[in-house]
Amino acid sequence: MDGVIPFELGIPHRIFGAARSAEGVPYYETVTCGLAPGPVRTDADFPIVVAHGPEALAQADTVVVPASHEVGPAYEGGVLSAPLAGAVAAIRPGARVVSICTGSYLLAAAGLLDGRRATTHWMHADHFQRLYPRVTVDPDVLYVDDGDVLTSAGVASGIDLCLHIVRRDWGTAVANSVARRTVVPPHREGGQAQFIRRPLPEPQLASTERARAWALDRLDQPLTLRQLAERESMSVRTFTRRFREEVGMSAGRWLTQQRVELARQLLESTDLSVDRIAGKAGFGTAASMRQHLQLSLGVSPTAYRRTFQPAGPPR
Repeated sequence: MDGVIPFELGIPHRIFGAARSAEGVPYYETVTCGLAPGPVRTDADFPIVVAHGPEALAQADTVVVPASHEVGPAYEGGVLSAPLAGAVAAIRPGARVVSICTGSYLLAAAGLLDGRRATTHWMHADHFQRLYPRVTVDPDVLYVDDGDVLTSAGVASGIDLCLHIVRRDWGTAVANSVARRTVVPPHREGGQAQFIRRPLPEPQLASTERARAWALDRLDQPLTLRQLAERESMSVRTFTRRFREEVGMSAGRWLTQQRVELARQLLESTDLSVDRIAGKAGFGTAASMRQHLQLSLGVSPTAYRRTFQPAGPPR
C-alpha cells in the first residue's frame, strides 16, 4: 500500500529468503505485490516499484501484510477500501495470513481477526481495541500465533514472528541458521513483553542477566527462585520484580519456555529417547514434558519429532 514502511516491507524477504536447505535450496519463494503493478509511495524519501498486482495473492500459501502510514478507512472507520477488499478477496482459501505492526488493521477490517486473539503496535492497541471490539487485543506481547492467522507488534517484532514461522515450518535448526545470517536473536517468545512498554532498568541498576545465563547451563537440574535470586545477590522479592520488568514474565514461566525450547531442539536433532530428553530438558519425566509440549505446541513429543524427522526410525 502507499505509505508502506520500507523496514517492515523488507522483513519477509530477508527472513524467508534466507531459509535454505543445507544444499542451498530455498524453502520459500517470496513475491511482493501491490494493489496494482507499478510505483508505490513509501513513508521514506524514495518510492518502490512493484512488479505484481493482487492476482499474486491467489498463488500464495502465506500472505504477509506489512505496516503502512496510509491504512485509510481500516484505521479510521474499521472498513476496507474497495481496492483493498478486492485484494483480500483474492487470497485463496486455506492460506496463512500474517500482519506486521499496523498491518493488523487490514486483517481486522476484513473480519479475519473476529473472535481471535491478536496484537499490534502498543501505541495503537487501545485505538485498535475500540475500533475492533470483536478482537481480543493483547498489547503486551511480541506476536500472537493463532494457527492460520498470526499478528505481530511494532517494527522489529515482525522479525521475531517471521523467524517463528520458519521455525514452525522447518524446525529450530533452519530458524537458527536464518537468525545467524540476519544477525538477530534466534528466538524471542511471542509472550515476551514489547520492550517499549517495559523498558530495561538503567545500566547502573542490578540485572537478572547472570542468573538467566546460569540457569540456561543447568536446565537439567531443579532450579528454585531462591537459587536464581542468590546469583544476583538479591532478595527473592526484588529478583521477582526485576525479572518481570526485564523479561516480561515470571521466572517460572521463563524457565518452562527455555526447557520447551531445549526439548524441541533435542527432538529435532537427536535420536535420544523421550525419557532421556525429558531429563536433559529438566522436566523430570516424559509425562511432564508431554504435558508442557502439548500446552505450548499443541502436539506430543512423538508427533513433533515425526514432523521434523520424517525419515527417521520409528520411536
